[in-house]
Amino acid sequence: MALAFDEFGRPFVIIKEQDQKVRLRGLDAQKANIAAGMAVSRILRTSLGPKGMDKMLQSPDGDVTITNDGATILEQMDVDNQIAKLLVELSRSQDYEIGDGTTGVVVLAGALLEQAQKQLERGIHPIRVAEGYETASRIAVEHLEKIAQKFDFGVNNIEPLVQTCMTTLSSKIVNRCKRSLAEIAVKAVLAVADLERKDVNLDLIKVDGKVGGKLEDTELIYGIVVDKEMSHPQMPKQIEDAKIAILTCPFEPPKPKTKHKVDIDTVEKFQTLRKQEQQYFDDMVQKCKDVGATLVICQWGFDDEANHLLMHRNLPAVRWVGGVELELIAIATGGRIVPRFQELTSEKLGKAGLVREKGFGTTKDKMLYVEHCANSRAVTIFIRGGNKMMIEETKRSIHDALCVARNLIRNNSIVYGGGSSEISCSISVEAAADRYPGVEQYAIRAFADALDSVPMALAENSGLQPIETLSAVKSQQIKENNPYCGIDCNDAGTNDMRDQNVFETLIGKQQQILLATQVVKMILKIDDVISPSEY
Repeated sequence: MALAFDEFGRPFVIIKEQDQKVRLRGLDAQKANIAAGMAVSRILRTSLGPKGMDKMLQSPDGDVTITNDGATILEQMDVDNQIAKLLVELSRSQDYEIGDGTTGVVVLAGALLEQAQKQLERGIHPIRVAEGYETASRIAVEHLEKIAQKFDFGVNNIEPLVQTCMTTLSSKIVNRCKRSLAEIAVKAVLAVADLERKDVNLDLIKVDGKVGGKLEDTELIYGIVVDKEMSHPQMPKQIEDAKIAILTCPFEPPKPKTKHKVDIDTVEKFQTLRKQEQQYFDDMVQKCKDVGATLVICQWGFDDEANHLLMHRNLPAVRWVGGVELELIAIATGGRIVPRFQELTSEKLGKAGLVREKGFGTTKDKMLYVEHCANSRAVTIFIRGGNKMMIEETKRSIHDALCVARNLIRNNSIVYGGGSSEISCSISVEAAADRYPGVEQYAIRAFADALDSVPMALAENSGLQPIETLSAVKSQQIKENNPYCGIDCNDAGTNDMRDQNVFETLIGKQQQILLATQVVKMILKIDDVISPSEY
């Protein structure tokens, strides 16, 4: 930017490359933004529901991801448009808060934008549309409260939780063993849940996977699995009633921090130095033995000499264990992480009923299982599968199921799935529109139409006639006054979602409606877009 003066001495500003800026104003800007938002939601629309398609994404360095998890698809997509980025963040925030429903929230936002475009073409001001949407979203959220049902579950009665997790898993690639995976997810959450405070710390659940085996071999381990083996091949492979020393100090002689130089000019001096080092190792190993440790887990490496000594003294050891895994082992075994040998005492040892090394298939891969721990509040879900992509997708599916189980423990209200809750909300919003005079009622009706797009997409993806199916279910809901009728995606022969056991969490659904409305309001309020030119 430069300041110049004209012939009369009046200052004016010269802005560089002003002509190269691209500017959209008024209705054009809104239409461009709506088009961008709808383009993103169209991508995800086909992957909604149990019969949804998967997307294959290739990253710049050649990694391939196959998934139908909305948040993952948008995360991996390279999106340039700023409005499209808003929708990516929308699905991310749904993922962080609820963990499930990331596809549905984007599809709903896209439908709201599509309806908004029709209203704008009729000449309704965008602010009135936004206000109408806000009112309608409040009506829908209140209506969800009315049709929600409470679920009672206990540690012994986990069936309701399992059914809800199965609904989540049925739209994923792993739906053929959704029952066993749902049970694993629920048991894992209940193992680490604090039912008094209604809180679940998902960091205590480690999800690990190894290629090989089949999906049915996935197991829940009440303990920790570490992808390491004993440091010496001749150490015992199985230790019962292990007392574990968890160290973060290296098994090596200390190195001074200052620069130093040792002059050795005779053999005797070298012998003395070597003896000194050996003595040091001896003391270290002896220290571990004296405290009563039967297994050493160390964050750093060992010297070969230390390894040899540990082997001779019958003290099995594991080296190079990561910090996060060390913490989980410490939580599970009730041990303390020891930063210096001088501080090692018998009270700081962790206790585990069984530590074993397990090999897989014909490969030389071995893993270490730490089981029957003193405090089983840290668990591991160990996934097997035919290839890396399958395992990655199963991890994402399990994450969704864990989040659903956690949400149910926090708030045990559920609504029925299959589009039934959206259709029911749509009917109630439509009825409420008559109570509002003025232009807002058009926007409220548009909101009701947008809610229908979720069941419509479900019907479309299941290969049914979308408009016919939707109108049949809608009329059935009104006629029988039954808010539990939804789209029969699995051809079970009934529209009643209570018989099909298709549940979703209430907080997840409410969050979807609120988040989608917020983002759409934000997009509608933009009426001027100034962007740099493309080179």
